[in-house]
Amino acid sequence: MFNDFKADSESPAYMQLKGYIETLIEQGLMPLRHKLPSTRELAGLLGVSRTTVISAYEALERTGWIEAVKGRGNFVSRAVLHSEEPPGRIDWNSRLSPQAFLSEELDLMKHGIKWEKGMIAFTSIAPDEKLFDVNGFKRAFLDRISLEGDVLLNYGYAQGYRPLIQYLTNYMRSKGVEAADKDILITNGFTEGFDLMLTAIRRRSGRILCENPTHQTAIKMMKLHGFEPVGVTLEQDGLNMDELRRTLDEGGFDLAYLTPSYHNPTGIVTSPEKRMELLRLLGEHEVPVVEDGFNEELRYSGAHAAPLIACAGTGNSVAYIGSFSKILFPGLRVGWIMADRGLIGYLESLKRARTIHTSTIDQAVLFQYLHNGNFERYLKRARTEYKRKYELAVRGCRDYIPMKRMSGEGGLHVFVELEDRLDARAVLADCRIRGVVFTPGDIFFTDGKGRNTLRIGFSRVPEDRIEEGLKTIGLVVQEHAAAAAAGRLPGKEGNTHG
Repeated sequence: MFNDFKADSESPAYMQLKGYIETLIEQGLMPLRHKLPSTRELAGLLGVSRTTVISAYEALERTGWIEAVKGRGNFVSRAVLHSEEPPGRIDWNSRLSPQAFLSEELDLMKHGIKWEKGMIAFTSIAPDEKLFDVNGFKRAFLDRISLEGDVLLNYGYAQGYRPLIQYLTNYMRSKGVEAADKDILITNGFTEGFDLMLTAIRRRSGRILCENPTHQTAIKMMKLHGFEPVGVTLEQDGLNMDELRRTLDEGGFDLAYLTPSYHNPTGIVTSPEKRMELLRLLGEHEVPVVEDGFNEELRYSGAHAAPLIACAGTGNSVAYIGSFSKILFPGLRVGWIMADRGLIGYLESLKRARTIHTSTIDQAVLFQYLHNGNFERYLKRARTEYKRKYELAVRGCRDYIPMKRMSGEGGLHVFVELEDRLDARAVLADCRIRGVVFTPGDIFFTDGKGRNTLRIGFSRVPEDRIEEGLKTIGLVVQEHAAAAAAGRLPGKEGNTHG
């Protein structure tokens, strides 16, 4: 704009500039309330005197084209009306894809129950920010910036920050993983890793095998990619193997998505025996596996079972997606995929085409934090704190909530199954009136079941309020059980928040 203005000697320069600006306004190139350059700036831009610009602006203001606002500058006047407004209305609903509508429909953060001040909210399974090692993070940031700050602020590599990749490779080796012929891709948390896998996998049957129930975000992502999640029932030690065999015999699967440790939402840890058997069965049917390393570090007693990718030995059928998000700084959005080297090469290209790379500075600061030895110290403290909350939650559920069973061997939540005749959403609606909310379990099921289940996340609930909240849930469950026995159904359906 203004670069085609040319003054001649036939009339005063300020009048020519006035007419030029009027034309820009009439053509809609300077819409209502558009701010004009300062007189000094425009004079330098056009190569005319500042007096010329001041005179032009004064003339425009006198005729109502612009308005001078003290201390702010000159703006296209609100009194000016354009005879022809450019088209500016689009019916976006008619232009959106089925994926857009489906994602909005499945958006629990948007449609879920809203937290209100004072509520006891068992809905979150995010880490408690009060435990974050902020000082350790500050030191890591300053250490890394002082070493290579100029590099970190530039573009990075799609595969990831090399020192972090090497650290994670050794970290996975410490879990018993055979790293030969495998590689790592850094991602923006679990969600990008799973999204890349779902994009990369060729759709043949269009079906993905998973636990039932399973991670609600994973269900949403599978559906958005056009896959049908097919769930296999979870027992207290992992998948029901007889059902798994029948399901595999019924037809092919493009992929299996499994969370063998501190499963979301049940908290179940699959036994070592079942891990080996399900790998054998999936191998026989040539079904590749995406393993979600959800909450693996949050064991509170005993030895943790080796991840599936470790159980697979030198095999390449398992792609492991890891993240520290449920334990360490989820705001960094740094995760990783460890898988067959050839597969990682294709996933790297997909990532480069979509997001170029994960924030280099986030990766580098995370590496420095890990390299400084902070993670082990932080994890020891976090386990102590979360174990105390876990024990409070388990004891409170057993003491106060009438139920069929409860699961959860670690992590940041427990899963409760009520009597079959009870509806957890109706319980939620009445609990909410009393200031307590939780996550109804049916959102985690692939087949519409689970109406009598609920997930209780305790990580961000103050210790002194855990028992209070569970007592309230227990009282409401008792009321609903009594009403159901009398043939009445109290309450109404509640919304969800996951």
